[in-house]
Amino acid sequence: MADPPKIWRRSALADRLGRQRFALVGHSMGGSAIQYVLAEAPQRVQALVGITPVPAGGVPFDSEGWAFFSAAAQDPATRRAIIDMTTGRRLTGTWLDAMVRSSLAHSDVEAFAAYLTAWAKTAFVERIQGQTVPVLVIPGEHDPALGEATCRATWLQHYPHAQLVVMANAGHYPMDETPIALVTVMERFLRENMAV
Repeated sequence: MADPPKIWRRSALADRLGRQRFALVGHSMGGSAIQYVLAEAPQRVQALVGITPVPAGGVPFDSEGWAFFSAAAQDPATRRAIIDMTTGRRLTGTWLDAMVRSSLAHSDVEAFAAYLTAWAKTAFVERIQGQTVPVLVIPGEHDPALGEATCRATWLQHYPHAQLVVMANAGHYPMDETPIALVTVMERFLRENMAV
C-alpha cells in the first residue's frame, strides 16, 4: 500500500479557517482523499460528495494500463488520450487540447507521478466501513472507468446509505462538462444534509 501524501492526513486548512466540522467534495483522486480525511477525523466530517471518485480500495491496473497512465506525467499526448477516453471519446479536440494545457500549467511532473501511485495503490476500505456520514456519489454517464457500475460496486457498498446521482451528458469531468447541473445536485444534497 502506498503512503498517502501528507496533506491527506491533516485537517490543517479547516483549523486555519476556524472550522471544527465541514463537508468535503472530491473529484477523481480527490474522492480517495476526502475518504482518507474521514478515516483520520470522522468526528469532523459532516458530509462527503464524490464526483467521478476513486474508491477507498484504490484502482487496480494491469501492467499495460499502469504504463499508459504513468506516461501521462511527462507526455501531453497521453494526458490528452486519457481525458478523451474518460469522457467517452465524444468531445471536441479543441476542448481536449484546452484541458491538457490547463493540466500542464497547474501541475508538475513529480507531483503528477506521485499522485498516480497515491490514488491507485492506496487502500483503506476497512477504515471507512460502517461510517454513517451522508454521502453523495456523482458518476458521469460517459465515464468508462469510474462510472455508475464502479461507484455501485465500491462507494455504495462501503456507504450503504449513500445517494447516487448519475450526471447525464458528462464523462469524468462534470465540473467542466456540465457545471450548472453538477452544482445544482451538490447544493440540493448539502442543503438537505447540513446547515449551509
